[in-house]
Amino acid sequence: MVALAILSGVVLTVLNSVNYHLSLTNRNRDEAVATLLARMKLEELGFLDKEELAQVKEGTFKPDWPEYSWKAELSSLPVALLKKLTVTVTWGAERRSISLDTYVTQ
Repeated sequence: MVALAILSGVVLTVLNSVNYHLSLTNRNRDEAVATLLARMKLEELGFLDKEELAQVKEGTFKPDWPEYSWKAELSSLPVALLKKLTVTVTWGAERRSISLDTYVTQ
């Protein structure tokens, strides 16, 4: 009887550990997808001229990745010829996000 109680405790611990590691795997996958989407959007926005870039603000990655959305911000820097372009990708019910920056010339 004692052995059965110990065995059931071990089985529950192993199941909890597997569930925890599966959730970490899903989280890492989501972060990798968001990072790649942010890099793709930075590259796409980097090819726009400054007037078009000033008009682009936010959007989604539909139809391929409908749960991911993006927002772009262009901010001035103390250096006269450069501006900072930040792309933030947001996803999931808890609205997790990741941001990437690059610098563009005016």
